[in-house]
Amino acid sequence: MTRVGPPDSALLEDEIVLHGRVLPASNATFVGEIGDVKVVYKPVAGERPLWDFPDGTLAGRELAAYLVSEAIGWDVVPQTWLREGPHGLGMVQRWQEPDEEQVAVTLVAEGEVPDGWRHVFDGIDGHDRPVSLIHEDTTPLRRMAVFDIVVNNADRKGGHVLEMSDGHRYGVDHGVTFHTDPKLRTVLWGWLDEPLTAEELAGVRAVREALDGALGDELGFHISPLEIEATRRRCERLVARGRMPTPRGEWPAVPWPPF
Repeated sequence: MTRVGPPDSALLEDEIVLHGRVLPASNATFVGEIGDVKVVYKPVAGERPLWDFPDGTLAGRELAAYLVSEAIGWDVVPQTWLREGPHGLGMVQRWQEPDEEQVAVTLVAEGEVPDGWRHVFDGIDGHDRPVSLIHEDTTPLRRMAVFDIVVNNADRKGGHVLEMSDGHRYGVDHGVTFHTDPKLRTVLWGWLDEPLTAEELAGVRAVREALDGALGDELGFHISPLEIEATRRRCERLVARGRMPTPRGEWPAVPWPPF
């Protein structure tokens, strides 16, 4: 079997020249270049141990999320691969420059939700002011919410959404995904219990079908058989129910901080 990788072999083999480290970040994250391609590099050696995920698996989970993004067909995750770098084996991802004039997730004064936006929850900001967390009501962001359900994303912060100038939305930082237990924790709860669209259902079905073929084989290099089976079950439940989920259980529904 041929492993999925970047189309240009130079991205796998040429030197990664690092320009700086992303701060703050939970795990070691560097920005650099391979030739004229700007990339993000996260070495396995820089991963912080977590109580609920096996050590040294976050880079593989990032690649697994990219593979599912490709299977679902919505280009949610920027091109991602694994390779050796200055600090050892790690995840490498094409840099995507967001449009600073666009905002997909934000805080507003409590109750002041503009048209075209969805309300998530109310709270108090760092200055003790009542605020509401909201996100835009757009197809690209909703696709990301569906993708997060499929991969069981435990950390969809507002800062993990990259707003492109053409309206596309990329999702990044997928190291805590694919757990066998329900771990969905996201700021994208604005479509609670709404019916999935025909396109969304088709995307989830495409992932479920691919899991029994090449996608399932490739994911086996990066996540466990139990985690692959849990992904199958999530796809099946989502299609059978045909609706966006609602928070359940004791697991926090929204990451903290949300940005």
